Amino acid sequence: MRFGTFSYNQARPWVPERQAFDELLEQIQLTERLGFDEAWFAEHHHSDYGMLASPNLIVAALAHRTRRLRLGNLVNALPLHDPIRLAEECAMLDILTGGRLNVGLGRGVPRDDLKHGLDRDTAQARFEEGVEILQRAWREDTFTYSGKAWNYVDITCRPRPLQRPHPPIYYGATSPESPSMVARRGWNLALSRQPLANCAKAIAKYRAERAALETPPGGGDAIMVRDIYIAETDEQAWAEAAPEITRFWQLATDNVWRGNSITTDDLPRFTERFAYFPGGLTVKRMDEWGTSLIGNPETVLKKARQMIETARPDCLVGMFSFGGLSHEQVMRSIELFATKVKPFLDGI
Repeated sequence: MRFGTFSYNQARPWVPERQAFDELLEQIQLTERLGFDEAWFAEHHHSDYGMLASPNLIVAALAHRTRRLRLGNLVNALPLHDPIRLAEECAMLDILTGGRLNVGLGRGVPRDDLKHGLDRDTAQARFEEGVEILQRAWREDTFTYSGKAWNYVDITCRPRPLQRPHPPIYYGATSPESPSMVARRGWNLALSRQPLANCAKAIAKYRAERAALETPPGGGDAIMVRDIYIAETDEQAWAEAAPEITRFWQLATDNVWRGNSITTDDLPRFTERFAYFPGGLTVKRMDEWGTSLIGNPETVLKKARQMIETARPDCLVGMFSFGGLSHEQVMRSIELFATKVKPFLDGI
């Protein structure tokens, strides 16, 4: 069992942006010291929801601040990138990290596509072309490509990635059809904060599809993201975390920070648009559906053990920083998880 983190670096009106980035780097460096295995960063644009417009720059900043953590963007929003430039950028990052790069691929957020003049079908087509170009750039010395979005003549990816034939590819899956597709392509599966039952089904479907292949390609890794917040008592943890998870989803809905305070009564309204949250998320459903690990260390350990035994992920990835949580709260939560929870989950 591996453990990781997933970071958005959400805007907080009272925190200068430079400070927010400094705090993010400090949080990730702490996770390496405490024995975490990987760190993931979410690409979002034009939004307080996530200030990581280029997570690959964070990977570059951490390349020589860390020695062991694997680092990756979950996901590179492929329709918004020139795939050859992205192939070369990832190759550079793989070299700078000493072969510790993971590459997440996805279509990105529809609202970002629309702001860039891309409808759903166009974004999907650019994603499919981009995937082919990326893999050819990493695998072939020189190639020519003619498509609807991109055209290249006798082009070469330089430098070459350190990991051969290329860094591991992860796909952020949300639809029921995605796990089988991910398995057939030889990619690794990444699951967000969907209900635990959905994640368990997706991982089982992914592994069954791989088992049915004569020679399954790729590594077959499955990672699962949960909101994680630990405090000294259950009451303190919920009192501090629930409003900020609500804030997380408010930012996901509105893109900008609205209002000085927020109530968990608004949580269903912010989340009911997601098909995997029928009727919307509530504080009670966060616990019942297993989307979050919130409580004191003993409570979180018990819940985490049940989650892992149910879904059987290869890596449990925690979103420790969300909404308006302070840097000190996030650092303390990470430390409590690493010292009082993680050691008792390693053998599962």
